Amino acid sequence: MVKLSVVVLSLIAATASGAPLEKRIAQTISASTAKWEQACIQAGGGQQCNPISITAFSTLLAAAGPCEQQDAADQMVDLAKQLNNDAQMITLAQIFAQQPRNTPTSQSVPYCQKAPKNQELNGLFQCQFQGANPTVFVGGVQVGGQGTIPFGRNAPVSPPGSCPASPSAAVPDGQQLVDVTQTPRADGSAVTSGNSSGASSGASLGASGSSASATKANTVTPVTTAGATAPATTSSTTTTSSTSSSNGSAGFKLQNGKDAQALNAKFATLDANTACTSGENACVGTAFGQCVGGKFQTTQCAGGLNCFALPLVNSAGTSITCTTEADATSRIAATGATGGIKSNGGSSSTSVTSTGSSTSNDSTGSSASTSTDGSTGPASSSTSNAVTNDGNGNLRLQNGQDAQKLNARFATLSANSVCTSGENACVGSAFAQCAGGKFVTTPCAGGLTCAALPLVNSRGTSITCTTQADALARIQATGATGGLTG
Repeated sequence: MVKLSVVVLSLIAATASGAPLEKRIAQTISASTAKWEQACIQAGGGQQCNPISITAFSTLLAAAGPCEQQDAADQMVDLAKQLNNDAQMITLAQIFAQQPRNTPTSQSVPYCQKAPKNQELNGLFQCQFQGANPTVFVGGVQVGGQGTIPFGRNAPVSPPGSCPASPSAAVPDGQQLVDVTQTPRADGSAVTSGNSSGASSGASLGASGSSASATKANTVTPVTTAGATAPATTSSTTTTSSTSSSNGSAGFKLQNGKDAQALNAKFATLDANTACTSGENACVGTAFGQCVGGKFQTTQCAGGLNCFALPLVNSAGTSITCTTEADATSRIAATGATGGIKSNGGSSSTSVTSTGSSTSNDSTGSSASTSTDGSTGPASSSTSNAVTNDGNGNLRLQNGQDAQKLNARFATLSANSVCTSGENACVGSAFAQCAGGKFVTTPCAGGLTCAALPLVNSRGTSITCTTQADALARIQATGATGGLTG
């Protein structure tokens, strides 16, 4: 998926108590789990790492429920235990459980009022940002009211806004707790059943600015807030290190183009019998391939589309998705890389072909696709009129509104709905393709759901697996109002 820098929060009305609307306190939410994801990949988590990471950092948004962050931290610990009780992953999950959440009105964020699943999280709760009002919580609730005292405690937090990992003060606005501490409790004490958690693992963390570019799998780009950007992370078990350039530089774009060419050249040598590593994604022939049990399982792209590796735009890395040959050629050429799709004279651009999809009234042209968002399902489907972004908001707003219409339509579909062969849609939370007049569904990875999203630099929409928070953020970023369905 092409990395976007989007403002994902909108201001809410003043509280019932008549408190004035104050400044939004936000952060680059993806940075909160980037190091955990790196540790997960190093521990062998492969394709399981990124979906859990996305689900987790999405819980830092203002719209999330008070216990969603803790639930996500439990998922992070669960996977760590599956991976030989990886100590670094557990430590980073404990720190994430205490990361402050965004607040659109500078009010403190309520605490979860239930025990965590894993004892490693016992006694942990999120810090507040320093700019948050220490006496008033979201909704105008005064200290002492529901949700203003962490679960298991009988008195307000002191000092206000602190947490076990930062016991002396709240966290500076926008700061990541994981960047200032490597221990989930200031004293580094080990967890004991029924007590506050705090594994004392002090394993060194990856550099916060590092980035890995995929060699065999999708590169999935974290969502960022308040116009900030963050390095891409991968969901591949096999990666090569890459130095991330600043987002204002063209350096990583050229490298992304060359990396995409190298992947496409490699993919041209693969077939269904090629040995592979579980969790690995690739293009096998014209199909999207996923390695299961040492063998590629392929999913054919929609009519007129083929599988290609594409360069990301705003961060180092690549994605693997279904699109047209012309679109893939153009995206690689736009990075400055020469030689076509495979850097060997490449394939020449082909004429635009119809996707055969009826997912959009406007979508009659070539596909301009984003990545698969870490899904274990098929690559995302996209439709586009290939209209160039004119620099104003009209194109993006229309794309946002079209995505809303599609999501509203998808909400009415079931597996028994009549469809046209080649049509792609969302049926429930699953990605669906029409075959023989009937939808065949592929569930999204854990924590993800199927949604229509607006394209950014061309006219049209895409259908892919992502988080509900990410889909909402992308639609809101176009200026469209009314949520996912308008």
